Amino acid sequence: MIEDPYVTHRSLLFTVAYEMLGSGADAEDVLQESWLRWADVDRSQVRDPRAYLVRIVTRLSLNRLRTLARSREDYVGEWLPEPLLTSPDVAEDVELAESVSIAMLTVLETLGPTERAVFVLREVFDMPYGEIAEAVGKSAATVRQIARRAREHVAARQPRMRVSRSEQQTVVERFLAALRTGQVQELMEVLAPDVVLIADGGGLAAALRVPVHGAQLVASLLARPDRVVSAVWLNGAPAGRIEEDGRLAAVSLVVEHGRITRIHAVANPEKLTRLDEPAELAR
Repeated sequence: MIEDPYVTHRSLLFTVAYEMLGSGADAEDVLQESWLRWADVDRSQVRDPRAYLVRIVTRLSLNRLRTLARSREDYVGEWLPEPLLTSPDVAEDVELAESVSIAMLTVLETLGPTERAVFVLREVFDMPYGEIAEAVGKSAATVRQIARRAREHVAARQPRMRVSRSEQQTVVERFLAALRTGQVQELMEVLAPDVVLIADGGGLAAALRVPVHGAQLVASLLARPDRVVSAVWLNGAPAGRIEEDGRLAAVSLVVEHGRITRIHAVANPEKLTRLDEPAELAR
């Protein structure tokens, strides 16, 4: 039997939805709805099932993104993307790993829905402008203009430099070791002077509601003993999982010049339900 195209491309479709929404739960909801739509399609009229399915998922994601934009305005404290447990293999595809990183997804939050869709489909999945135009309901010429603006917007806000996988892993391991000891000085040595800590508790877990700047203050806040700290792979990069008094947090890090410049800490329990089974991501 020939496998249904939806099953064949499910990992790709999930990745498209997740990159557009920043939420695994919302991405799964979009996939369920896309499956129902696909089930009603006359397959004999579909020339390119992959492009057709991506178009369905993109349109559904756009609709959901516009709805979520309103609810996220009322979110308690800082909103961060939902972290996904991934296998180290995801990091082998450097562009995919970068595109699903918490840092990149946070930048994508600053784009409008259509800009985000165009950027993801073009820059991550390398879709032709014509196919993107069909997916977002714009002309190809307009899509090219949107893509250019989105690239410039993202380039101005993403980390200034890429680091190798080995350097990222080394710095993250030093940071996690310092967290285990709870020593301020050890943390200071691995933090950049202008490091920024952004925490997301969603009003459901204790978390600072505004970003914290500066190595001294960040180290002082993080230097607490009696926590279980373990290394994990989140969103295609080495990261940390912290357990304290029955509470869980996931920590993703941006590394530049051998130091940590940004810490994304997610403590909202509703966003930590996917840390036991690796997500299947694909381009």
